Amino acid sequence: MVSLRLRLGKAGRRWLLLFHRWAGIVAGLFFALWIGSGLVMLYVPFPTLTETERLARLTPIAWDQVAVAPDDALRAGGAVGLPAAFNLEMRGGEAVYRIAGRDGNRATVSARTGARLGPLTPEGALRLATEGLPDGRVEPVERDQWTVTARYDPLRPFLKVALGDPAGTELYVSQVTGEIALDTTQFERAWNWVGAVTHWIYLTPLRARPELWRTILLWLSGFAALGALSGLVVGIWRLRLRRRYAGGSVTPYRGIARWHHLFGLAGGIGLSTFIVSGWISMNPYRWFSSNAAPAEIRAAYAGAPPPLGLDAATLRGFAEPGTRGLRFVAIGGSWWIVTDGLAGTQGRRAADGLPLTVDAITSAAARAVPGGALRAVEPLAGFDTYWYPHGADPRPLPVLRLRFDDPAAIWLHVDPRDGAILQRLDLSGRINRWLFDGAHRLDLPGLTGSRRLHDAAQWILNLLAAGIAVTGLVAGWRRLRRTLSA
Repeated sequence: MVSLRLRLGKAGRRWLLLFHRWAGIVAGLFFALWIGSGLVMLYVPFPTLTETERLARLTPIAWDQVAVAPDDALRAGGAVGLPAAFNLEMRGGEAVYRIAGRDGNRATVSARTGARLGPLTPEGALRLATEGLPDGRVEPVERDQWTVTARYDPLRPFLKVALGDPAGTELYVSQVTGEIALDTTQFERAWNWVGAVTHWIYLTPLRARPELWRTILLWLSGFAALGALSGLVVGIWRLRLRRRYAGGSVTPYRGIARWHHLFGLAGGIGLSTFIVSGWISMNPYRWFSSNAAPAEIRAAYAGAPPPLGLDAATLRGFAEPGTRGLRFVAIGGSWWIVTDGLAGTQGRRAADGLPLTVDAITSAAARAVPGGALRAVEPLAGFDTYWYPHGADPRPLPVLRLRFDDPAAIWLHVDPRDGAILQRLDLSGRINRWLFDGAHRLDLPGLTGSRRLHDAAQWILNLLAAGIAVTGLVAGWRRLRRTLSA
C-alpha cells in the first residue's frame, strides 16, 4: 500500500511538472501580453464618451427653437408606454427631443416643428461635428474596433467624422438620432491597441459575436489559470529552505530556469491571483448577477406617471442659465425634470417645481425590488468599500445606498440629484467585488484612496509577474526547440 502511494505520488508530481511545462509554452505569450497591456490600461482606458464630454459638446438650449410640448413629442416619436430615456437638447442649431423606447427603438423629434427627423446625412454629420474646422472628413461605419459592443446597437449605423485637429479626434455620430455617441483621439486609439484590445482580445470580428468571444476567453483564461496555479505548486514543492540543494541553493535549477523559479516564488501568488480573477471576470457559469438594475426594477421604480401636461413656455421655467439639456425622468409615478449643465445637475417635479428629495426617492424605491422591503437608507458623502472610483469611472458623490431584505440582499446606489439608479449590487455582486475588483484591479482598502499607492502595487506585482512570464518564455522556447530538433 505504501509502495502504491509512493508510485502514485511520483507519477502525480511528474504529470504536474509536464503539465506546467507545456501549459507555460502554450500560454506563456498570453501571460506576457496580459501583463504588459494591463499596465497600459492603468493610464489609458477604452474610449468612451463621458457625460462631461457629451455636455461640453452641446450648446445651451435655444428656447426660441422650442415650440412643441413634451407630450406631443412623445406621440410624434411613436413611443409605446413609458420611454427608457426622454431628453430635450440641441442638435447643431436645432432643439430636439430624443426618445429611447424600452424596446430599444430611438426617435428624434424637432422641438420647433414636432416632426420626426429622419436619418442624418453625411453633410449634416459634418456640420454637426466639425464646429467650423475646415478639414473634417466623413466615413460611414456600421461597426468598428471602438463601437464593437452591443450597447451601441440602437444607434447604428454611424457616420465617423474625422475633425482634422491636432489630436486626431474622430466623432461617431448616430445616423438614427444625430447624437454624438463616441469620441476617440489618435493617442487613445494607438495605446488601446497595446492596451485594452490586447488585454481583452477585443478584435472586432470576434467581439462582434459576444458568446463566442466569452467562451474563447473563458477557456483560454481557465487554461492559463491552471498553468499558473500548477507553477505555484511546483515552485513551492521544489523550494528547500532547510535541507538545501548542493552549494546551499534553495532551488535545484540553473540558468534561466533558476530565475524562473525565483521569480515564481516572489510573484507566483500575484500572477495566479491576476489570472484566476481574470477568468472570474468572464462570469463562468453565470455565477454573478449584473450590476445594472434589470428592467423590472427600473419599471417598478418609475411607476406609471400621467402625461406631463406642460407646454413649451412652462417648460422653459425649469431651465437654469446655460442649461444644455433637460431630462424627463419618471420616479414613483411622477414626472421629474432634470436640468443638465456644466455647473451640475438638478431635479424638480414637473407638477409643482418642488426639488427632488430623498423621501421621494426612497418612497419610489420601496416598491422597486420584488420580494424585498427597504430596510435601510444610507447617505454616502464619501467613498467606502463598495462605492469608490476606478480609472475612467469616477463615480459621483453624494450617493444613497438603499438596502433591501430580499433573498438576494440587494443594494441600490442612487444619485440623489436626479434619482438615477447607478448600481444594483446583490450578494453575488459584493462577492465579485472582492474576487475580481479586489484581486484583479487591486481595488482594496488602503489603495483605492491613493492613486500613487495603487499604481505602485500594480507595478510591483506586474513586474514580478513579467519576470515569470519572460523567463518562462525563454525556457519554454529552448525546450520546444530541443524537442522539435530531436
